[in-house]
Amino acid sequence: MPRSLKLYLVGVVAGSAVALLVTTLQFEIDQAISIGTLDPPGLGVALGLAFWTVVTLVASALPVKMPRGTLVSVSIAPLLAASDLGGPAAAVWVAAIGVTELRELRGRIPWYGSLANHAGVVLPVAIASIVAHQVTRLGDGLAFSFLGMVIGAAIFFAANVVLSATLVALRTEQNLRIVLVGDLRGFGTAFLAMAPLGWLMARVFELDQGGWWATLLFGLPLYTTRVGYEKFVEMRDMFTQTIGALAEAVDKRDPYTAKHSQRVKNIAVDIGRVMRVNDAELEALEWGGLLHDVGKIGVPDNVLLKQERLNRDERMIMNAHPVLGAQIIAPVTRLAPELPIIRHHHEWYNGSGYPDRLIGDEIPKLARILHVADAFEAMTAARPYRMTPLTHEQALGELRKFAGIQFDPVIVDAFVKTHYVEGVADPGRTIQPRPIPLIGQAASRMTSTDPGVAGRPASIPTPTTTERA
Repeated sequence: MPRSLKLYLVGVVAGSAVALLVTTLQFEIDQAISIGTLDPPGLGVALGLAFWTVVTLVASALPVKMPRGTLVSVSIAPLLAASDLGGPAAAVWVAAIGVTELRELRGRIPWYGSLANHAGVVLPVAIASIVAHQVTRLGDGLAFSFLGMVIGAAIFFAANVVLSATLVALRTEQNLRIVLVGDLRGFGTAFLAMAPLGWLMARVFELDQGGWWATLLFGLPLYTTRVGYEKFVEMRDMFTQTIGALAEAVDKRDPYTAKHSQRVKNIAVDIGRVMRVNDAELEALEWGGLLHDVGKIGVPDNVLLKQERLNRDERMIMNAHPVLGAQIIAPVTRLAPELPIIRHHHEWYNGSGYPDRLIGDEIPKLARILHVADAFEAMTAARPYRMTPLTHEQALGELRKFAGIQFDPVIVDAFVKTHYVEGVADPGRTIQPRPIPLIGQAASRMTSTDPGVAGRPASIPTPTTTERA
């Protein structure tokens, strides 16, 4: 276990233990949480605590794992209701016991993992319930009660999400921002909707006759919310699997490119993480990496599998695959962010690439990232036209050699910091861009005869070891 993760676990568990102790000693449990008017009064309070604990246990039993690794349940609604009825002391004890999962009972989570999971709920609940309690005391009536619930829910939501995302980021070595934003998009709105639902559960519970059992009717909206989380994850997984299957079908046309798209995706995502791209861009790199060669489905076998050097006509057919790939994917509106990656992943930094001969920053950033990933993977794998692949050291040398010419130097520099070149190069070394001769640029611009791409080189670039990736 990494030292940073150990320190995090100790800190969160210690903080939640202190919060549990302080709230228990400083706040009395409100009688509003009591079931009936039993004698002695403490029995009704105990039954109320037990009721909300059981409801929370049921709501926490089967959390849904989001794409980035955080677990989401609908237990926030009964936790908020228990806080509203019984105050901070009731809330922390319901949280401490009620968030137990079936995985814990089956021994699938180590003891320190269980402690961290419980602490990640108890600490936010303690803070949120204390603030909500103070807001509620500002005035009488339902308005202040609802306001306290909403503010408390927002605090709980923010603290719980940050603690959970930090744990996942440390455990899986992902970027915290990526985990936080990535999973938040999937459940954020629905999670905040739990505040008014929890408030309604508390109000129904307070009804004089049968309020506690009427509260159980809220199990239906809680269940449908959980199903919504699950369907979101299932649909995303199915979409990703479909894209992966399509990419693999394209790769299987050539026995030498099996799993090529998957490896390119992995490299591109690692570069993206080093460059700290946002979550939407990271997802675009994932799907764009898988689909970048989908246009090769329209390249004839005699061209795609040719072992000798391609002639001019064959080169033009091969160079059309980015445009064809973009045309194939264009009708899928969900993949709109991936279109620039697919179309422009063979553009050269100095403007002599294809299909649109873009120069420098005119090339979409994610396409520049994928170009480096695609080139490295192609150079380090066997191909019909080059049966002996380059070593990682040789491939890295090629990337450095053509930085500023074929590749964006900043992207190459980021690639050097990924684990793919560990032991090959100094991760801290900065790649210096090779200067592009200004005379050469001027000459290439003057020779353009294509009216559709004025100011771009008209000649087809000389193929390198990366050109048929």
